[in-house]
Amino acid sequence: MQSKAHWEKVYSSKDEAEVSWFQEHAKLSLKLIQNSDASKSASIIDVGGGASTLVDDLLANGYRNITVLDLSAAALAKAQNRLGEQASNVTWLEANVIEAEYPHHGYDVWHDRAVFHFLNTLEERQAYVKAVLHAVKPGGVVIVATFAENGPTMCSGLPVKRYSADELHEEFGEPFSLLGHEKESHQTPDGSEQHFVYCFCRKLA
Repeated sequence: MQSKAHWEKVYSSKDEAEVSWFQEHAKLSLKLIQNSDASKSASIIDVGGGASTLVDDLLANGYRNITVLDLSAAALAKAQNRLGEQASNVTWLEANVIEAEYPHHGYDVWHDRAVFHFLNTLEERQAYVKAVLHAVKPGGVVIVATFAENGPTMCSGLPVKRYSADELHEEFGEPFSLLGHEKESHQTPDGSEQHFVYCFCRKLA
């Protein structure tokens, strides 16, 4: 797993709109959460959410029980400063996604855009899935986005693992029922293109 120091340096040295994964609005993520039929009071966690604007869009659309987890305190601070007084309506967790202490069956929706593809060992990926199994309620929805097969092989100076939709779902296995998948072509702030695949599934038990 990449080090906390690496991500603190990234977010301390760059504006949030300068990192390659920046989205002014996380439109596809928001759409998938809305399509999950989660109620406005549903418990939603955005892992690796950092400085992402997804939390802004969720609040603007009336969702009231949001948690943002990130390894970087600097990333979380950027989001908190941007939200101002609204930041008090969000639960903020500074932790490693595979080491964090989650409430058992605490979340209706688990969202991850671009954390899972940094897990390059089988042990890390198994720990991640174990965390999801513990944290997500039976019947809850899990949305995970990674670089697609034709996506970059590196991000922020670190190697990543690329996936097809089937390969990504196979990492999670039988406890999860695949609901669908979508592709996204992301334009980075410097004008280059990154290809993502989003898989969304239901946790069965």
